[in-house]
Amino acid sequence: MSSVISRYQAVEKELAAALASCGRRRDEVQLLPVSKTVPAECIAELYGYGIRCFGENRAAVLCAKAAALPEDICWHFIGPLQSNKVRKVVQHAALVHSIGDAALLERFDRIVGEEGKRTGFLLEVNISGEASKGGVSPDELDALAARAAAAEHAVWKGLMTMAPIGADDEALRGIFGRLTAERDRLSKIHRRELPVLSMGMSGDYRVAVACGSTLVRLGSCIFSGE
Repeated sequence: MSSVISRYQAVEKELAAALASCGRRRDEVQLLPVSKTVPAECIAELYGYGIRCFGENRAAVLCAKAAALPEDICWHFIGPLQSNKVRKVVQHAALVHSIGDAALLERFDRIVGEEGKRTGFLLEVNISGEASKGGVSPDELDALAARAAAAEHAVWKGLMTMAPIGADDEALRGIFGRLTAERDRLSKIHRRELPVLSMGMSGDYRVAVACGSTLVRLGSCIFSGE
């Protein structure tokens, strides 16, 4: 058994234990291996083990890996999305996690229609207020959410956020709890299910799942053991 598969199995057990400790089931949270720093060969190992969803953060790398790997992989685009890269991403990704402003959303929705797709997307919310983070501020979320709900071609599926590196558990609970609350509020306002809460990475996913995450983005703990 390869080291990548062994680490994946270990992370699966740790995630299951974290969910059990807060009264949640394993099937309530998707584990998304973030393969942005690893070669296609490592992805192929997990594919052979039965994993079908992977996350990438650069359009060019996504295109290259999609061309080199089996067609039934479900790609998630999790990085900053540049307007001139939208079409390439739409051609390969099933879910885009990083829609953070109205202009990008409008372009994305139009291109999804032109490509004949029904690509899903998440609104990225900058809960922490860090200048280095992308996404819409909580104060501006309602306006962007109204546009998301009115999208003609792309499908709004929920929200995403990133917490500051090294934040303590109290700060993490505040950030992740706020995103869950915003999702619940917007779901009521727009009378639609928003099933995806993409929050939690290798260093903070245990807190994220306790706060309601439905998708954790895990890279280093699977591919490098960190």
